[in-house]
Amino acid sequence: MTNIQNGPFIVTGASGQLGRQVIDNLIAAGAGPIIGVSRSPEKLADLADKGIEARKGDFNDPASLSAAFAGGKRLLIISTDDLEPGKRLEAHKNAVAAATKEGITHIVYTSLTNPVEESPITFSKDHSDTEALIKDTGVNYTILRNNLYTDLVLMGGGQSIGMGQHFAAAAEGKTGYVTRADCARAAAAALMQETGSSVLDITGPAALSQGDIAAILSEISGKDIPYIPISTDDLVKAMIGAGLPEFMAKVFASFDEAMAKDYLSVASDDLEKLTGQAGQSARDFLIGNKAALLTPPAQ
Repeated sequence: MTNIQNGPFIVTGASGQLGRQVIDNLIAAGAGPIIGVSRSPEKLADLADKGIEARKGDFNDPASLSAAFAGGKRLLIISTDDLEPGKRLEAHKNAVAAATKEGITHIVYTSLTNPVEESPITFSKDHSDTEALIKDTGVNYTILRNNLYTDLVLMGGGQSIGMGQHFAAAAEGKTGYVTRADCARAAAAALMQETGSSVLDITGPAALSQGDIAAILSEISGKDIPYIPISTDDLVKAMIGAGLPEFMAKVFASFDEAMAKDYLSVASDDLEKLTGQAGQSARDFLIGNKAALLTPPAQ
């Protein structure tokens, strides 16, 4: 990778799965200095011997963010996972305001594919509004519109294999599944490279239907796993029946609805252009995690 920028690089959500992988990528590239910001900085203690400075910062506590971002140059805002209406956007507002106050010169933000108001995904507007906030700062930015994690297929894929059927409310819609590891590579590259302001679609190399996913699960299991399309209402009822709160069930079902309406049918080469390496295919990822898919879920 050429033209690596000088830090300090600040990674928020640094103790989460994505944040830790971003830091690992920065370390591997020899980038620095690196500051990891977390609500629980003690979880980053093992990185101290690698020169990573851990700071406490909570998007829901604006007073904590000035100190967390102080002296930083290029900042990664990893979107929060708060599903309560309004809380995610309010948290992002606090982070963007602190970034502006502390003189951050470039903001990288992990957004969502097609974050338009019409999207069925319940928190889509939080992302579009956050993108607008960042653009309004006048600071250079890289907005990474990450598609759905292929990693999420592991959660339901094993269950589908166990049942011998793959249920989804996605109709024939397709999704440009991308691995969390590839999203981490993209975020690290965006921090390290100055490309001006841009909006990038971070996806896998191809958009797949749930029928395609069922075919991969069939290949992995050695048995026929048919795809059974169901309605969104039936999916919600099934998840509630499995013990999920109704609010959460509707959030998860909204992803299937977005698939059905092709809001997630995006497969771009932006990841390869940014990092020099194409994303991992869903098939290769799932085959690489065959053991996890074939392990019966804990009772």
